[in-house]
Amino acid sequence: MNRRRFLKQGSVGGVAAAAGAALAAPAIAQEAPVIHWRMTSSFPKSLDTIYGGGEEIARRLQETSDGRFTIQVFAAGEIVPPLDAINSAIDGTVECAHSVGYYNWGKDPAFAPGADLPFLLSARAKAAYNYYGGGIELYNEFLDQYGLVSFPGGNSGAQMGGWFRREINTPADLRGLKLRISGLAGMVFERLGVVPQQIPAGDIYASLEKGTIDAAEWIGPYDDRKLGFQKVAPYYYYPGFWEGGPTVGLFINKAKWESLPDQYKALLRNCTQATDMAMAAKYDYLNPPALKEVIANGAQLRSFSEEILAAAYDAAIQIYAELSESNPWFKRQWDAVQPYREDWYLYAQTAEYTFDTFMMIQQRKGKLAPTAG
Repeated sequence: MNRRRFLKQGSVGGVAAAAGAALAAPAIAQEAPVIHWRMTSSFPKSLDTIYGGGEEIARRLQETSDGRFTIQVFAAGEIVPPLDAINSAIDGTVECAHSVGYYNWGKDPAFAPGADLPFLLSARAKAAYNYYGGGIELYNEFLDQYGLVSFPGGNSGAQMGGWFRREINTPADLRGLKLRISGLAGMVFERLGVVPQQIPAGDIYASLEKGTIDAAEWIGPYDDRKLGFQKVAPYYYYPGFWEGGPTVGLFINKAKWESLPDQYKALLRNCTQATDMAMAAKYDYLNPPALKEVIANGAQLRSFSEEILAAAYDAAIQIYAELSESNPWFKRQWDAVQPYREDWYLYAQTAEYTFDTFMMIQQRKGKLAPTAG
């Protein structure tokens, strides 16, 4: 082949290829536009793991979109108060909010099941139900009337039952107790004679110290250890039966969601799911040493008695029946999850429960302690 002719043809081909790339660029840009959203969180920056879930969604999205789809995260109170985060996504103040559905309990009780209900599911079971049992789809059917779309964006796992100034052994011990708690959990405790109190996070310690309240629920060891509750309310109870696996959601203004290209919708769904799993794993890693720390600093660990748990369970089921009579969307979600809940706790008694129980026995015997190398 004539070398000069080959080079000439090659140059033409190269120019044509470059021209094709140049012509393709606008089309690619149209498919992947530059988009900037704002997200308001219901959590302060001091709760780095649960607040950090919003930041992680934003970070993953920026990385996977090559910086073309970004979300700026604002902590609770920077744009709106923490309990107004979801409402700010509804009215378009922000494009999205990182929050828990039961914060909108007062607006509509049917917001709660998408986050958690007392005696519902563990974090692992909740993820299974959400991703494979239609939980996400059903919740979004309900949210449609409020102009929202939501995807799970974190889970704390089963939370602790809170800090008490005195020991609580029977349901009778709860009567007249002033407990910092809200929402459906507050309704359950109210049926047991507790006086629920809604107190901002920053005022909990002072309220316990002064005796304005007798107890307060918060989250779990990793977050609780920062607040020093053991100094004023040393009895640390478990489990937080009202939050066995609370889903933290990303609530998106529906009009903004529908304006996204399909590829961005897929990226956002994937980023929220990855964050949902990552937050649960992070809490599982951080809580064990944090629990040892709060005990070393004076916390006295206590379990709610079987009698208290049974009384609370019966009260919760009664409340769900009442809500189902008055709220069709609450009923739809409650009815949908119950068959899976029954099957899950039947299955959970087999392989893994048996394995975990055996390993816990070994731990109590000291057989899991690290051996000298």
